[in-house]
Amino acid sequence: MSHPIHRIVSFKQAGSHALQLRFDDGLTRTIDFADILHGELYGPLRDPALFAQVQLDPEIHTLVWPTGADFDPAMLHDWPEHEAAFRAAAQRWSESVALT
Repeated sequence: MSHPIHRIVSFKQAGSHALQLRFDDGLTRTIDFADILHGELYGPLRDPALFAQVQLDPEIHTLVWPTGADFDPAMLHDWPEHEAAFRAAAQRWSESVALT
């Protein structure tokens, strides 16, 4: 079984929590991350100023933030296949915080 390797070659901000990504195979995809920014790792990125500090890691070619948050570029490339799972996880993270 082979797992395709995708790399992000550039990005630009497309909203307070949205990014337009361009991949090495020419695909361009805009992703609004607002609904999945919950939990310990991604929750701090709800702050638009912190979200805007995103950078493209030159070695692994994915998005990274100063908080340590990042995303697998293959998952971002195939976002429609993964979005529902991320939304469900974000809902669980949000509910677990509400219980504490």
